[in-house]
Amino acid sequence: MALTLTPLPGMPEVRAGADLASLLLAAANRAGVRLAAGDVLVVSSKVVSKALGLWAPSHADRDDVIAAQTRHVVAERTARGRTTRIVHSVAGPVMAAAGVDASNTGDGDGLLLLPADPDAAARDLRAALSAASGVAPLGVVLSDTAGRPWRSGQTDFALGAAGLEVLDDLRGGADADGRPLTVTTRALADELATAADLVKGKADALPAALVRGVGAWVTDTDGPGAAALVRTGREDWFDHGRAEAVRASLGVEPGSAASAECGIAAVHPEPVSERVARAVRVALHDLPGVGVDAGRDDLRVTAEDAYLLGRAVARLEVAVWGEGLSVRVQGPPMGVEAVVEIRER
Repeated sequence: MALTLTPLPGMPEVRAGADLASLLLAAANRAGVRLAAGDVLVVSSKVVSKALGLWAPSHADRDDVIAAQTRHVVAERTARGRTTRIVHSVAGPVMAAAGVDASNTGDGDGLLLLPADPDAAARDLRAALSAASGVAPLGVVLSDTAGRPWRSGQTDFALGAAGLEVLDDLRGGADADGRPLTVTTRALADELATAADLVKGKADALPAALVRGVGAWVTDTDGPGAAALVRTGREDWFDHGRAEAVRASLGVEPGSAASAECGIAAVHPEPVSERVARAVRVALHDLPGVGVDAGRDDLRVTAEDAYLLGRAVARLEVAVWGEGLSVRVQGPPMGVEAVVEIRER
């Protein structure tokens, strides 16, 4: 299968209310290509958001804007006095800052938001392109950029899609050696978004590219959309970061007021004393009647009775572990005082 990627140059700055389909077709003409049945247009979600006028008010606080675009916080870290949150966005995917962005926003000085329903935006653009060009079927992918767990760097992915099979399910088939395939499902729409980014680029004012050669996956109907690529519910194994899962188990949900009060871990290395102090706040944030005296490498914990002491020490063990430290507890099992020794794991 031959695959061609053609950047679409000369797009003007897109403003609210712009006829994006006409702008894309004009750019295709400048590139010397005419749309053909089975083509896929990969379009940066930014130009779609601009055409839809999805700007936060210029006076809005960035953290408040991100919170409004967030379903729940997955992980949060501080760096250089600023908190960055990885969230399950209103738009669907899990990404940093809910996709709220101030880069490549042209002469606007505000924050650009993602479409609340990226697949609907892709469907509307696909219909407009077909109506203006007379070509069908076409595929449309709205692309955005995100980091990935376990991998350095960012890559483009399909935020929205229409007219395209977003997954190529190979389960039930066989590999080249004849062995059955039981789990392989290619993220086709994501692969197309990433491939197109090789020719459009974020620093070159090229927000769109035409992909030709994937007509086998272009559909007459709108198709399932990129929402089918987002894992949610029990299929999502990573709905909290490691540290956030520990804190949430102790009643401190990421992104909450309690999380801010207890303190958020930094990206850079921190002294053990800071990590221990944060663990104490997390463990005892809703457990009155417990006293903690911090030594150089231990905590002396006192409580009103043995039951409360046991609860406090157990919670401290969990919270300290979440900070990458280990503990050894000393003290009579029925007493009202215990010593928690702190060590690096």
